[in-house]
Amino acid sequence: MTNRIITVRGARTNNLAGLELVVPRNQLVVFVGRSGSGKSSLVFDTIAAEAGYQLNETFPPFARNRLPKWARPEVEHIDGITPVIVIDQRRIGGNARSTVGTVTDAWTYLRLLFSRLGEPYVGESTHFSFNDPAGMCPVCSGLGEVVVSAVDRFLDLDKSLADGAVRLPGFGNGAYWYRQYAHLGTFDVRTPIRDWSDNERDALLYGGEAVDALGWELPKDYEGIVERFERIYLHTSDNLSDRKQQTIRKFTRASTCPDCAGDRLTKAARTATVEGRTIGELARLELTELLEFVRTIDAPAVAPAVAALTARLDAMVTIGLGYLHLGRATTTLSGGESQRIKSVKHLGSSLTEMTYVVDEPTVGLHPTDVESMIELLERLRDNGNSVLVVEHDPAVMRHADQIIEIGPGAGADGGRLVFQGTYGELSRADTPTANALTEQRPIKRAPRSASGSLTIKDAERNNLQRLTVQVPTGVLTVLTGVAGSGKSSLAQELVAQHEATVIDQKPVSVSRRSTPITYTGIAPAIRNLFARSNKVDARLFSANSAGACPECNGLGIIHTDLAFMEGQEIVCEVCRGQRFTPEVLAYTVNGHSIADVDALTIEEAIGELPDAGIDRGLRQLAAVGPGYLRLGQSLNTLSGGECQRVKIAKELRAAGQATTYVLDEPTTGLHLDDTGTLLGVIDRLVDRGHTVVVVEHDLAVVRQADWLIDLGPGPGRHGGRVLFEGYVADYPGRDTPTGRALRHGA
Repeated sequence: MTNRIITVRGARTNNLAGLELVVPRNQLVVFVGRSGSGKSSLVFDTIAAEAGYQLNETFPPFARNRLPKWARPEVEHIDGITPVIVIDQRRIGGNARSTVGTVTDAWTYLRLLFSRLGEPYVGESTHFSFNDPAGMCPVCSGLGEVVVSAVDRFLDLDKSLADGAVRLPGFGNGAYWYRQYAHLGTFDVRTPIRDWSDNERDALLYGGEAVDALGWELPKDYEGIVERFERIYLHTSDNLSDRKQQTIRKFTRASTCPDCAGDRLTKAARTATVEGRTIGELARLELTELLEFVRTIDAPAVAPAVAALTARLDAMVTIGLGYLHLGRATTTLSGGESQRIKSVKHLGSSLTEMTYVVDEPTVGLHPTDVESMIELLERLRDNGNSVLVVEHDPAVMRHADQIIEIGPGAGADGGRLVFQGTYGELSRADTPTANALTEQRPIKRAPRSASGSLTIKDAERNNLQRLTVQVPTGVLTVLTGVAGSGKSSLAQELVAQHEATVIDQKPVSVSRRSTPITYTGIAPAIRNLFARSNKVDARLFSANSAGACPECNGLGIIHTDLAFMEGQEIVCEVCRGQRFTPEVLAYTVNGHSIADVDALTIEEAIGELPDAGIDRGLRQLAAVGPGYLRLGQSLNTLSGGECQRVKIAKELRAAGQATTYVLDEPTTGLHLDDTGTLLGVIDRLVDRGHTVVVVEHDLAVVRQADWLIDLGPGPGRHGGRVLFEGYVADYPGRDTPTGRALRHGA
């Protein structure tokens, strides 16, 4: 019988330093280490990548061309791997048509039931699909919503046209669209809009009857501002620029479809019933309630569909998602919810000897919810599988069969095996994780005084129970509560009702040319420094411009598409991966060429370039944690947590006037040791007069809050209420999930 182990020798993917180790199979193995230590490089980019690559090679070319591509890792030898299933935190799609029902196939089974049992009879199951022309509402095209102009945001009534009363782009004094209206000679450009008559305002906004009522003679092609806005921004089919999308978000609002009332379907599909319930009604039920309803259907003809739907719903309830409903858009799910949704299909699987690779499964989970996730991981293991988990939560570590720590530091200081053993052995070891587990918590400082407050009024988004909440300004407020309690919904209401900057974990760029220094605005200063020092054009030092290697166009690599085989990337033979022409590389600053600077880590670059602004920007990047990233590292290689911290660094660099920041679980991907660094960054934002609101479960962050708003008590319809508003020190005695967690220090 073969040894039940995975053997890795000479792993050099990313920062792995020729790593060699043996990983036990059929166990729950937790990988820990500092942020950037190489955990993901080992688990995802080496073990999972090699398993995926070898499995794909067993398929014929036709099938291989349609399978996910796996890049073969840089490793001397891997032995003992089995087929891999990756359960990561990437949110499930950005498509407005994707719902919890469609992504789990539960909607497929439900519409099959309605096509067979629905009264009156409508037709095949496609007639109950809002993604098919046969079933989609003709008014909203199956989206359930229509985008309408937020006309109340178009005008500043206290200003005149000349002073910028029209807030839309292009309407400033002298700008193109301003001239189209100001030069007509009919509108009073000097009088505040508030002092205009109703007809005059309507003529500006809508034209039509309002113009006729005034007796004005305007050009035949005259458009009111609203009509012009909708033609340019809403009725175009081209790919919208980031600027246009930002304008649309600012000056429109989503409104429930007036025809289908949000059900997304045709009238016939909306009126058919099964056991007295329409499919739209069932789509709005929480999954726990829907499961109870489906179990009452006993028609023999549809027994297989009922069984499949029951199994899928039961799995979602089991992993703590019973508060969701099938109509919930996947774009509104958190990373943790997305991850658990992906887990659903594996719970009932009969496959064994699989390798499950799971990325921080406790993200988005309240401390009281972590146990259910651990039970899921243990179920996967007990079914005969290997479960490899990248995690920072001590609760998960305590349940591990074995813990492997990679480190000791990040980047070049990591990539080595520093510990392998049980949790008990780790607690007695001298490693960064062991020390973080045993060190004393910092003493909580006194809460800061608020400078004012923002009122979130009558919030009813998702499960919120018409809440009115005061959010203090100039301090750190943390929103807590169990998963599904309404934290994210309340944060979204804050953003909708007040101007706020959201710093989430979405990728900051899809271009491989974007780097930490280009995104944060440091790159132009570096190019200008090289230009000044060498008395040449700054464009030479941009890999997207004049100085780029002509062979690889400044990418440093040549990519060859090999159809069904993995695409081949080879280092450019002309520039040898340095991206610039030899002439440009001859120019130096402090002994470094522009390529040398790109190869430096953020921490290595501090003090290396004689420019105070550059140095300050690099220190701001290092301050948020990812000092191990290389200046020229592509942003599409960063994790969600790293993306979020780069965004924070950009805000530290760019923020001027007092701003409200909303952070979505910023401790994601952070080692226990690094949470204190993050809190220091947040304190810096607050100390500069900004307001910071954080959705967070990490008790270290909760304890440092100046103000706490706890929602619950449960998820979905059992939540959406404020359980507590006040100082953290006043809360641990309360009998609520968060109160108990704070009291017990879980």
